[in-house]
Amino acid sequence: MSDPAGETPLGPDGLPRCPWALSAPDYLAYHDGEWGRPVHGDDALFERLSLEAFQSGLSWITILRRRPGFRAAFADFRIADVAAFTDADRERLLTDPGIIRNRAKIDATLANARVLAGWKPGELDTLIWSHAPEEPGPAPRTLGDVPAVTKESTALARTLKKQGLRFVGPTTAYALMQACGLVNDHLQTCAARG
Repeated sequence: MSDPAGETPLGPDGLPRCPWALSAPDYLAYHDGEWGRPVHGDDALFERLSLEAFQSGLSWITILRRRPGFRAAFADFRIADVAAFTDADRERLLTDPGIIRNRAKIDATLANARVLAGWKPGELDTLIWSHAPEEPGPAPRTLGDVPAVTKESTALARTLKKQGLRFVGPTTAYALMQACGLVNDHLQTCAARG
């Protein structure tokens, strides 16, 4: 079912949503309650950055459904705690069925936490938000209008890599920007856009 203009499908409550949000109940809850809403705080942004890296090459629903397992495995993504993980913790993560057991992504998350543990409080938040576009772009009318990479996400990825962070390419950086509200890619007719 679509809205009267035929551009955006309607959710179970009759309100228009971005099409991807209606493919699973987990997506609908994430779309309506989190995606595109501003996220601040170093630990919260470290979690999003880490989960976006784990998502690389996979569907987001896979990560979303395992998010409780990730939070349990990675000490709720508290940077200081993850930075203190030992080799034994790394081995535990490599056998944890509640997460994606990808060695390179686990190693990147641990390495990123160690880098970020040396930053001042608020520094990650400030760095990420400094890459938000100065002016919001036009509201996308279709999913085809939503970019995968922008000049801002390319700059953010470059800056994070320069600082020693891993698994932060321009596409991952843009997904982070979408998820954390630096950009609003809800479709023009989506009820969650406002």
